[in-house]
Amino acid sequence: MEDFVGPLDLILHLLAKNKMEIQDIQLSLILDQYLAWMDRRRELDLEVASEFVAMASHLVYIKTRMLLSIHDEEALSELEQLIATLQAHQRQEDYFRLRKVLPQLEEDFQRGRDYLTKTPEVLTPDRNVRYGHSGQDLYRIMVDILRRGGDKVPPINAFHGIVGREPYPVAQKAGEVLRRLLELGSAGLRALFRPARSRTEVVATFLAVLELCKNHRLRLSGDGENCTVTYVENPPPSGPENNG
Repeated sequence: MEDFVGPLDLILHLLAKNKMEIQDIQLSLILDQYLAWMDRRRELDLEVASEFVAMASHLVYIKTRMLLSIHDEEALSELEQLIATLQAHQRQEDYFRLRKVLPQLEEDFQRGRDYLTKTPEVLTPDRNVRYGHSGQDLYRIMVDILRRGGDKVPPINAFHGIVGREPYPVAQKAGEVLRRLLELGSAGLRALFRPARSRTEVVATFLAVLELCKNHRLRLSGDGENCTVTYVENPPPSGPENNG
């Protein structure tokens, strides 16, 4: 129930409502909706209504001529003239809409003209790693990670590339430990790890001590910082009663 300035506005509205291009206008559908609109707007004053009535009669005339003969050249000419009139009216309406936004565009242009944009600066990457966390923070984070992980045992393939070969042979380290204890007789447990030059050698030393203790070649006494390792000259014979 919109109000339209003229019949062309009403026709363009009906075309947009039916998603129809001007060139593909369907007179039957548009005419029915046009007449239905006029029937609902009987309160139009006589001067305005006369324009809509004249257009309605023109549409009825074109439709009638085309129903009588689809090859009626006069009816086709009238339809082409109507299409041309609608296209010209649509262009005029678009022009008026653009004129309405021109003041806003002009205002935006004047305001934007006074702004200067700065070009992006080239940033040199800083490859120095800086840590801003204290040792206590890192400890709390590690505890939280371990707590979330629970007691889950990682799969075997997780150790692929880490464990698989023996960088420092345990047997070689066991021989070194025995030779040293043969010379000294006994030594502190921590003293056995001092000659190690790498982490793998420390691990090999630890495994060698365990293996020698298992074979009763070494005896550990004391605990903590006072733990002492003593060479056993006559180990008991290996057997089921001595393994445990």
